[in-house]
Amino acid sequence: MNDDVRIDPWGSSQSTDYSRMIEQFGLQSMEGVEVPSPSRLHRRGIIFAHRELDLVLESKRKGEPFGVLTGLMPSGKMHLGHSMVIDQVKWFQQQGGDITIAVADLESTATRGISLAEGRKIAAEEYVANYAALGLDPQKTTVYFQSQRSIVQRLGFQLGKRTNLSEFEAIYGFDGATNLAHVQAPLVQAGDILHPQLEEYGGLRPIVVPVGIDQDPHLRLTRGLASKTNWFNVNDAKMGLQVGVSVQDENSAALGVQPDGRIDKERQKQVFASIVDTVSGLGFSDIISNPKHGTVNIPSATTRDKGSIRMALLSLERKMGGMGLLAPSSTYHRFAVGMTGDKMSSSKPKTTLFLSDDIASAEKKIKKSFSGGKSTIEEHRQLGGNPDIDVAYQYMMYFFEEDDAYLAEINEGYRAGKILAGEMKQLCIDRATEWLNDLAEKRDETSHMINEFFE
Repeated sequence: MNDDVRIDPWGSSQSTDYSRMIEQFGLQSMEGVEVPSPSRLHRRGIIFAHRELDLVLESKRKGEPFGVLTGLMPSGKMHLGHSMVIDQVKWFQQQGGDITIAVADLESTATRGISLAEGRKIAAEEYVANYAALGLDPQKTTVYFQSQRSIVQRLGFQLGKRTNLSEFEAIYGFDGATNLAHVQAPLVQAGDILHPQLEEYGGLRPIVVPVGIDQDPHLRLTRGLASKTNWFNVNDAKMGLQVGVSVQDENSAALGVQPDGRIDKERQKQVFASIVDTVSGLGFSDIISNPKHGTVNIPSATTRDKGSIRMALLSLERKMGGMGLLAPSSTYHRFAVGMTGDKMSSSKPKTTLFLSDDIASAEKKIKKSFSGGKSTIEEHRQLGGNPDIDVAYQYMMYFFEEDDAYLAEINEGYRAGKILAGEMKQLCIDRATEWLNDLAEKRDETSHMINEFFE
């Protein structure tokens, strides 16, 4: 029996076995990660895993630049699930990160039949209007359209030669019936994710992508593609770290390998001297260069040094003519359950609150939402409710209630049967009303800022 979890960026249902996902997909748990000024999503364990977030946090600690990449699909209305990503983007911005937001207008045209003109209209009026209201700073945020940033498509095309259909089958579960637009879209997304570190878009720096776990296939693909382009790989060794030189078709001449396969010893010597100089510039002195084996060992280096050594060697690679791409970092948040107990979806209005919903509509949806209460008041008073599956409580935890102490109080009250299911829904309605009214006011106040977000 195969107990593997499959996650699908385009699926309508998803596993919520987060522990197994961490183990199966090689994620790193957020437990023990020291996050400065943690948001409610961090404090409550909603952001539960990451890949190399330490690179970003180290840049923040040193006052060095880092970037954030996210995207939007301009094919529907913005809902609460989307706002959770913007909450994270805003938090990174407050920590000093620059923000790049991709509008997937090419993908929405290819897979959903939305014209480019309509996609632009939806992006501005439905998404960016809410980004401004939610507090993103337009001076530190760039929103662009895939169709208008040709480097994204060129980069995706360049990276495409480093993968194949077998890898796509393994990552995404594609088969012979898969629409080819679904094959092209991840490569364009890889271009979206990696291009902010090109010189004309901010230069080499860590880029973090905050996503729901369902989007991890895109991150796995992109991290793999970036790593395959690297000329110098930094790995753990028996003692310290080891730099391995990766000879590829594109870099063989630069690394001293002649067309007939012979080694240009003088060129090879220069390359390894450059690696040693780069590493010694970081303060290491015990460097053992072994051109014959294609390695440079740094016995005193620790795992914590890996990031700075990688960044320095990527800079060297760029000076030598390589792409010098750093694999993206990422964070993963738990799914906010839909109103009906299923996955939130823009195409299923009953499953979520839209940011443009009026108060009456929101109240109606919350009253009909999936409850963790018992079937009768007597039974509920006696046995208590389950806030872990109660949508009203979950929405307060994810979106509407900032006070951790108050949240813990109503959680305890619900479990003890002191708070009834209807009362929990009313608490949620009160908070949602306040939240939506405040957002609507801020949309009016910030409407003049919308065009400032676009490049």
